[in-house]
Amino acid sequence: MSRYERWNSILELLSQEGRLTVEQAAESLDVSTATIRRDFDQLAQQQMLMRTRGGAVAQSVSYDLPLRYKTARHAGEKQRIAEAAAALVAPGAIVGMNGGTTTSEVARALAVRADPEIGFTIVTNALNIAAELTVRQHVKIVLTGGVARPQSYELIGPLAAPVLEQVALDVAFLGVDAIDAEAGASAHHEGEASVNNLLISRAAEVVVVADASKVGRRAFARICPLGEIGTLVTDEGLSDEAAARFADAGVKVVRT
Repeated sequence: MSRYERWNSILELLSQEGRLTVEQAAESLDVSTATIRRDFDQLAQQQMLMRTRGGAVAQSVSYDLPLRYKTARHAGEKQRIAEAAAALVAPGAIVGMNGGTTTSEVARALAVRADPEIGFTIVTNALNIAAELTVRQHVKIVLTGGVARPQSYELIGPLAAPVLEQVALDVAFLGVDAIDAEAGASAHHEGEASVNNLLISRAAEVVVVADASKVGRRAFARICPLGEIGTLVTDEGLSDEAAARFADAGVKVVRT
């Protein structure tokens, strides 16, 4: 297990339990207590947790983890969601997408599926997506302006607007921190929510890609009401009852 994978596991445990002792973490991850103490100290320096005598406790920032710590969460589900989402894209389409682990998987799936003779265009505010796909000759990348947010690698703020206001998208894939049948889609950060809202306003079709752990939840900043979403692509962890609530609201639900 790499250091980042171990840190991700520690933060995951903290988000569930709220508090961990060194011994609990060491036993759960099958590493030495000395390793866990170093991990706790390094994560505390990054303000990802708060050190206590003999352990650590979660603090609010842990619920909005940097992208590099989220990659191992529900990885299999996200890859299946990405494959299903990529299948919705017609050859040569102009595709918008925001940042996040699930949309990053969608971008990779699109790059693999696309016909090299036709290609497609991605309009994004996500630095990591743009950097990864720039080397693909059949993918045209349009990157918004804005100020980079280290948590998500997304460009946010008013500098993103001039680009987004000049484009028309066939489909926008929206990664979210939460989606609820009543509250709609939301994000932890208001700056991300604002740019995400502008992005989807330029699209003929809006597809939310989110694993089931994010469904039925609400986050701080609203991105859009449910009426602006056409399709939700999620995993089989979504219950029939929850799927029915979205279907009743006019959202097509795809479970992978």
